[in-house]
Amino acid sequence: MPEPLGNELPVSIEDEMRSSYLDYAMSVIIGRALPDVRDGLKPVHRRVLYSMHELSNTYNRAHKKSARIVGDVIGKYHPHGDSAVYDTIVRMAQNFSMREVLIDGQGNFGSIDGDSAAAMRYTEVRMSRIASELLADLDKNTVDYVPNYDETQQEPLVLPGKFPNLLVNGASGIAVGMATNIPPHNLNEVIELALRVLDNPDVPLNEVMDLVPGPDFPTGAFLYGRKGLYDAYSTGRGIVYLRARTAIEEVRRDRQAIIIYELPYQVNKARLIEKIADHVRQKRITGISDLRDESDRKGMRVVIELKRGEQPQIVLNTLFKLTSMQSSFGINLLAIVDGQPRVLPLKEVISLFLKHRREVVRRRTQFDLEKAEKRAHILEGLQKALDHLGAIIKLIRGSADPEEAKRGLISGFEFTERQAQAILEMRLQRLTGLERGKIASEHNQLKETIKDLEKILNEEEELKGVIREELLKIQSNYATPRRTEIIDTEVDLSIEDLIAEEQMVITASRNGYIKRTSLSTYRSQHRGGKGRIGMSTRTEEDLIDYLFVASTHAYILIFTAKGKLHWLKVWRLPEVSTVGKGKPIINMIQIDKGDRVAGIIAVHDFDTPAQVVMASRMGYIKKTPLNAFSHPRANGIIACTVGDDDELMRVMLDKDDQEIMLFSLMGKAIRFTGNQVRSMGRVSRGVRGIRLKKKDQLVGMAAVDLEKVQLLTVTRKGYGKRTPVSEYRAQGRGGQGVINISTSKRNGNVVKSLLVSDDSEIIIITESGKIIRMGVDQIRLVKSRNSMGVKLMDLKGRDRVADVSVLELEEEPPGEIVEDEA
Repeated sequence: MPEPLGNELPVSIEDEMRSSYLDYAMSVIIGRALPDVRDGLKPVHRRVLYSMHELSNTYNRAHKKSARIVGDVIGKYHPHGDSAVYDTIVRMAQNFSMREVLIDGQGNFGSIDGDSAAAMRYTEVRMSRIASELLADLDKNTVDYVPNYDETQQEPLVLPGKFPNLLVNGASGIAVGMATNIPPHNLNEVIELALRVLDNPDVPLNEVMDLVPGPDFPTGAFLYGRKGLYDAYSTGRGIVYLRARTAIEEVRRDRQAIIIYELPYQVNKARLIEKIADHVRQKRITGISDLRDESDRKGMRVVIELKRGEQPQIVLNTLFKLTSMQSSFGINLLAIVDGQPRVLPLKEVISLFLKHRREVVRRRTQFDLEKAEKRAHILEGLQKALDHLGAIIKLIRGSADPEEAKRGLISGFEFTERQAQAILEMRLQRLTGLERGKIASEHNQLKETIKDLEKILNEEEELKGVIREELLKIQSNYATPRRTEIIDTEVDLSIEDLIAEEQMVITASRNGYIKRTSLSTYRSQHRGGKGRIGMSTRTEEDLIDYLFVASTHAYILIFTAKGKLHWLKVWRLPEVSTVGKGKPIINMIQIDKGDRVAGIIAVHDFDTPAQVVMASRMGYIKKTPLNAFSHPRANGIIACTVGDDDELMRVMLDKDDQEIMLFSLMGKAIRFTGNQVRSMGRVSRGVRGIRLKKKDQLVGMAAVDLEKVQLLTVTRKGYGKRTPVSEYRAQGRGGQGVINISTSKRNGNVVKSLLVSDDSEIIIITESGKIIRMGVDQIRLVKSRNSMGVKLMDLKGRDRVADVSVLELEEEPPGEIVEDEA
């Protein structure tokens, strides 16, 4: 063990580590990673621009090799690796990284595809014109200087900065325990805000956001998220979302393509294309047939060609969900203020910039004033000398040396030392009359200049006027249109946005199984055909009870026999083939034990003025506004009250107080005007719609439609008839109705009655699960209400019709005849 030297001090390793780490952290924070709020630059950026300024590498001079600049920066001011400095130069020259580039580059400075810049020995640079505005008046003692790392040079602590560069070009950096991420903004908007804050430091946030609605990225694209912007501009932190600018174009006669024109900020185009291709290979994105990059020097153009029949919006939503075509940007307005890192609201960033400009303009004005006063002082001496020219010449001629002459001028004529020196250095040509006049004129002008400069220093409004004038000049010289478009709505991609909208056949069994199958699976057949399988069931265990056609994006309102309501989206139902069984409804909604589904209707929008009409087995009917059902709970809500000996049987939508028809099991029908049923709340029972005999019950309900003026009734044994609605006279609500169809032994009881037109198509489903689709025009139109009807479907054994539904389609192509299927 070495002998102690006698001058050691005991030091706690914990204290030493804490002190050393804090020193290191502050060094990184202040000297490397974070920008200064005044000029918006980190030390390396500032040193690059200052070094270019020192080399006269300005916008109006020839370019210089990048290596020359890098060498000067690391040799004089920035003792770090040359790659760090060159990377800084490269970024400052990239028009897709900087909103206003600070370096005018010549050569390969990389691309939005992530290509690296050429080596610094190949590229050339000079300051851009707008960068010169950051260094303007640097030689007028406007900012403080500090020694460089080896104290052989002086470098500016901050640049004068005539515009708010921190907001215009933004900044990003990771320090120790903190990070900054400031997005670029539009120069015109930022200066408008600066002008407003200059006049009114207490401008409210809503006016701030009117002037600067949001960031303006060099790559354009769309920005979503007003809340994120509000948070960022009011507190300094917030998250916004960016989306690529796209368009849907026809690339061939039967093909569409998604064209990408602009990408979110800092998204690598080549990597994005690779990611899309990978998603297509992994089958996470379907519907894309080709992917190519057609970008050129005119702009970006990435073509995503779709397969035939694909819905472009669905594919586009999937791309937003799975790729960087949609990305988030976490705004963190963290900058160095008075040597300390601070998170700043937007207005405070501008206020601190204006405070800096006040200081710069004062120091510049003071510098110009002192210079003008020195010059005026000399001119006063020259004028005085011209008034005593003969005596002064005689004194100078009689002096042994300049020092004696200077002393003589000071003592004999009361000149100051500076005036005496100027007189001795005056050229003879200044003795002419013309030159005498110039001296007098210059002196008068200087007195006016001095008066103006003193006014700026002494009057706040004059100082603000100078700042305002300079900001307006920057605005007129450099303002460009906004590139990023701000969308007021929030980004909210639900699963529904990724699902194509198409017509689905919804099938439900009596035992509570439900499914959806694409309507395109079922093609039209002739009347009397055997149909095809619509759901796999066992006759002894289950029967098909319900059939419905709705869009995948529709809401399905499920009404139960006990008067409760539940709702689902159609796309949440299991999509199963025609022979599949589906999924139990009780696994999807909470139906009470002993209850069952009584009706299902499809709704796209709850804000429409439609009414939900409900009819019970005992013939009661009620109306309730649709919007009363827009907020159901997990265990359902009450849709109507039903008696102990009654249950809800049918449900439909009524939009215009249409005439209503009710149909009974034993072939009775009643028609009455809709205004006879008043609108009621959810918990009411309703009023009597039809008076039924003991063993009869309600089986159907319909709203009379002027375009569907025929009534189609289908019986349990597969027979049906089509009759004009005009054959059913209007009655008062609550009567016994009239005969609709004969319910003989051949026909069986009524399954359902529907309003149709000549162009309608229907789907009939049997208890064993067979489905047939046919055109209504295949069923003969008869005017007798009491007729037997014709056979619609050939039933085998004990199979019976379970349900019938009308297909609500527009411009449906004619169906094809298909072979009968078991």
